[in-house]
Amino acid sequence: MRIKVVADSTCDLSQELIEKYQIEIIPLYVTLDDKSYLDGIEIHAADIFRHVSAGGALPKTSAIPVATYAEVFERLLKEHDALICLTIGSKFSSCYQNACIAANYNPRISIVDSKNLSTGFGHVVLQAAIRARTDMTHAMIADLMELDVIPKVDASFIVDRLDYLHKGGRCSTIAALGANLLKLKPCIAVQNGEMRVVKKYRGSFTNCVSQYVKDRLTESDRIRKDRIFITYTQAEEEALQAARDGVQAAGSFDEVAETVAGCTVSSHCGPNTLGVLFIYK
Repeated sequence: MRIKVVADSTCDLSQELIEKYQIEIIPLYVTLDDKSYLDGIEIHAADIFRHVSAGGALPKTSAIPVATYAEVFERLLKEHDALICLTIGSKFSSCYQNACIAANYNPRISIVDSKNLSTGFGHVVLQAAIRARTDMTHAMIADLMELDVIPKVDASFIVDRLDYLHKGGRCSTIAALGANLLKLKPCIAVQNGEMRVVKKYRGSFTNCVSQYVKDRLTESDRIRKDRIFITYTQAEEEALQAARDGVQAAGSFDEVAETVAGCTVSSHCGPNTLGVLFIYK
């Protein structure tokens, strides 16, 4: 059975992984100064950082329209027996809702809400793509993702700067000022499909990254060893190396994949944001 896996650009997978698993990526729209760009194609995180550094406002992201999903589904079904379309968490975007409308109950299409973002979502996409090469049906794969993969994904980031969270309305002026004075670095994790601050670290970003990675991987015997992501936005090399060292100290992973976060995470959290993302057994 020829099954094609489809995902949106917020999964933050590298081009190498996209090509290896032959995943169809549909870009979201990013609006900057009233002009829309295709995420990861016409605009990248570095463009956003330059714009904000120059005094510009944060961009806005727009979900993939129903018509775009419908066009992609129609094209791919001409060459494949079935499709699995996975989306950014439905509490972050209307992509899932739009994909469901476009699928219109077609029995050859399964739509899956990843309940996550960035490479937390990317983990789910890759797991689906691996199963798509077996004799499983698209419906079986979708059920497996929803029941046995998505609930076990651990996605989090540690954030160095609070100005992006503040500008985006996710952090009050007083809270941002106090955190900056105390050199606090919040850890934001995805829980129940939503982003929440779960811990605050204090000190230099590199030292905070070291402690953050140690904390997240403290139960390394419960973590799957096939793949772990280190995903970041323009992170300092010292901080990135601290993350690598922490992952290595936690045990032997078959693959440590480093990826650069796309426009969605970058718009919310800004530069010097870093996360380790994995799946529990």
